[in-house]
Amino acid sequence: MKISTKGRYALRVMVDLAANDTGEFISLRNVSTRQEITIKYLEQIIPLLNRAGFLKSTRGKDGGYRLAKPSRNYTVGGILRAVEGNLAPVACLEDKPNRCPRRADCSTLNVWAGLDKVINDYLDGIRLDDLAEREKNIDGFDYSI
Repeated sequence: MKISTKGRYALRVMVDLAANDTGEFISLRNVSTRQEITIKYLEQIIPLLNRAGFLKSTRGKDGGYRLAKPSRNYTVGGILRAVEGNLAPVACLEDKPNRCPRRADCSTLNVWAGLDKVINDYLDGIRLDDLAEREKNIDGFDYSI
């Protein structure tokens, strides 16, 4: 499994929207500037996140995007699956139930199933709000003394 640039950037967009959430809509231009991702590329990613129900949008002078739900309700796994599709490490695990004609005789299926479980459990265990908090600290918003 290899996460594409689109998947990596989608995660960065979601983290940015969560870290900068004030309840107002955030323009693509602002996200583009902060994340150093072209608006043209963002325009390819945003519809995927919209279709998954992750974003709310509005048009006009104060238009932009914001999260549809609180950031704690999103996981890295959910975001990546919305953009990348299934995260299975091998094609035979993409369908549930497994339809591989060799599944009963495959000595390696358990290896791939175990890896699939580890990947999904790990990515589903990381919430967007945790990454947003880290983003705030990286950007210097940590005002602790």
